Amino acid sequence: MKQLFLVLFIYIISLSGFSQQHELGIMGGASYYLGDLNPYAHFIQSRPAGGIMYRYNMNTRMAFRVSAVFGSLTAADSIIGYNKDRNLSFRSPLMEFGGIYELSYYKFKIGSDKDFFTPYIFAGLSFFKFNPKGYYEGEWYNLQSLGTEGQGTTAYPNRKPYSLAGFAIPFGLGIKIGIRSSTVLGFEWGLRKTFTDYIDDVSTTYADPYVLMSQNTHVAAALADQSKDREVNKVGFQRGNSATKDWYSFAGVSLTFKVKDKSDSCRKSGSRQKSPKSKYLRILRNESNIL
Repeated sequence: MKQLFLVLFIYIISLSGFSQQHELGIMGGASYYLGDLNPYAHFIQSRPAGGIMYRYNMNTRMAFRVSAVFGSLTAADSIIGYNKDRNLSFRSPLMEFGGIYELSYYKFKIGSDKDFFTPYIFAGLSFFKFNPKGYYEGEWYNLQSLGTEGQGTTAYPNRKPYSLAGFAIPFGLGIKIGIRSSTVLGFEWGLRKTFTDYIDDVSTTYADPYVLMSQNTHVAAALADQSKDREVNKVGFQRGNSATKDWYSFAGVSLTFKVKDKSDSCRKSGSRQKSPKSKYLRILRNESNIL
């Protein structure tokens, strides 16, 4: 039975005719946010982002990569216009570390004159960190520690401080183009589904401003309600939508370079190696002799 599995494995490799290829490179582009302040508008208030990546090409159709992306997210009711009267805003640094599986539409191989272009789709899992900040009287304040929705007060015991890190599910599409023998140019756009509603520090209802001033700070009360009609009692009224989670996105360009391996050296030196197909036929003949 073990011999049959071995034969099948080598046969699959022989069909692909592919030696694994490794890539290292950089990426650059823009990141943006979708959530309570910006429910629908893609690419609005995008910010510069970039990172590094490693890609392992398993065969001509499948690849796995790991990457680190650094950027920022921002949004303002006054600019996006979804809820101008609320007048909230934030900005946040963004760090993402992820693993992503790529599936190509066409065959793709670095250095090939034939299989040098393909669209692809991708999905994976990432870990990200954020820290929303609000602007008040010339300074930026960390909103999570202020508890703008009553977190940390005795009046709202069920509202706990939210985490500044979490997991996300990245997915999207892209295009890869092979350039000469060792370079790949890529264009990609992807969304990140998160499991937090606090990238923007906005989720539920307005807290009592007197509670915020007495148990947190006057800055917390001021940043919790930045509308022009702050004198109106909004306690218990909707500040955000807790039924939906926040998203963020990255779109950009990547440039990667093939990492030379032992197989490249052997091919350049002219040494002859037996192909996977010949190994498969040899093992198959041995199996036939045993039977």
